[in-house]
Amino acid sequence: MKKKKKRKVKRGEEWPEKKAQKEGDEEDKWGVKRRDRKGERHQQGNAYWLSAVMLAILVLCGAGGPVRHEPTESLAGVPSGEEEVASDLLSASKVWDSIIGATKQHKQEFEDEFKTNVEYNFLEYYKISSLPAGCRPNSNLSMEACLQKLAQGLHTYLVLIKHVEKEFPGSLILLETRYQSSFLINLFKEKMRHPERVSVLNKSQEESMLKELDNPNTFHRKMTAHSILRQLHMFLVDGKRAVIKREIRRGSMTNSNTVHSSVSINK
Repeated sequence: MKKKKKRKVKRGEEWPEKKAQKEGDEEDKWGVKRRDRKGERHQQGNAYWLSAVMLAILVLCGAGGPVRHEPTESLAGVPSGEEEVASDLLSASKVWDSIIGATKQHKQEFEDEFKTNVEYNFLEYYKISSLPAGCRPNSNLSMEACLQKLAQGLHTYLVLIKHVEKEFPGSLILLETRYQSSFLINLFKEKMRHPERVSVLNKSQEESMLKELDNPNTFHRKMTAHSILRQLHMFLVDGKRAVIKREIRRGSMTNSNTVHSSVSINK
């Protein structure tokens, strides 16, 4: 057999085996890097597809199920959605609570003044012909007619309060009642289709009404003043109930339980 001749390696030249091994190592090195980069892109692509699929599933599931609105806490001074809806109802106005709360305090003041000498129910015997008619909850009046009666009645009570102020000057109840009554009258008119139909007493009628209430007997004048405040409270309570009933009838609320749970009446 002939012996293979060994190839001479020139100075500075590497052995073929070592060169091939080095080149192979470099190829393997670059090949790994390229594969790693492809793997990263492949993983990122899978993540994007997975996110898209999950989002599509959530959308499809949500389309078939009921949408739930979670209650959110509103910032101070910023009403939430429920409050905005409720504020459109006349019965939900806080003016009602303010004025009814003020007139409600009259009973306690009356009992503090007379102690046990005179019962609060004794005021039922004091009949005042000039008291205005209100809107009863069980009446057949429309909302328009009901609001007209309430607005006109409050105007009349503002005149009658002048007699009460003579007997109880500086009363905080009267100050609050007079202040809130003006706001409530404006609310009534805003909800009316024809607010111009609300009639008020002229100066001559006011003087005549106050003159009828005057009496030389001090006790009688005081009892008349107390009776006016008591009747005003009942006028407001009945008026609010009447408005609530008509709001339910007109479909302003989904059911009566929602109305009575969101709107309270202080008796």
